[in-house]
Amino acid sequence: MEVSNKKMSFWESLYLVAIVKGLLITIRHLFTRKVTIKYPEQRRELSPVYRGQHMLKRDDQGRENCTACGLCAVACPAEAITMKAAERKPGEEHLYREEKYAEIYEINMLRCIFCGLCEEACPKDAIYLTETKVMVASASKREDFIYGKDKLVMPLEMALRNSKNKVS
Repeated sequence: MEVSNKKMSFWESLYLVAIVKGLLITIRHLFTRKVTIKYPEQRRELSPVYRGQHMLKRDDQGRENCTACGLCAVACPAEAITMKAAERKPGEEHLYREEKYAEIYEINMLRCIFCGLCEEACPKDAIYLTETKVMVASASKREDFIYGKDKLVMPLEMALRNSKNKVS
C-alpha cells in the first residue's frame, strides 16, 4: 500500500466541510428522542450473563463449601482474591465440609473485574456471582473495599431456605 502526499486545496485546508459535517451530526442528535430510564420506578432488564456480588456458598447443612484449594485465586486475572488455608479442628465438623478450609478469604473489590473466572474454576461450587443489582457499596476508605468472609459467606438462614426449596 502506498501513501500519497496529495496537496490540499484552499477550501480543504480551511476544514469548513469537515466542520459543517460535524455540526450537522450534532444538530441531528439534538432532535432525536433520548432513551431514558426513570430508575427507581423502572428497572432495566439485565443480561442473562450478568454477574453481580460474590458469595461463598454453604451446603444444605450450613457448612462452608470452600476447601481453600486456591484455584479461584489462580484463575483471577486481576489477582483480587487472597486466601489462607487452615486445618479443621475436632468439633468443627458442623462448620466445614472438608479437613481443610479457608481461614481467611478476601476479595479486593477495587481490583475485581467481575469476570466470573473464579466461579468457573471452583471444583466445589463454593463461590458464585449473584444476580443482585448492587455490585459494590460505595465507601470512602480503601479498607472498606476488601471483602472478607464476613461479607462473602452466605447467611445461614439463606442456606437452610435453599435446602428446603430443593427438597420440596
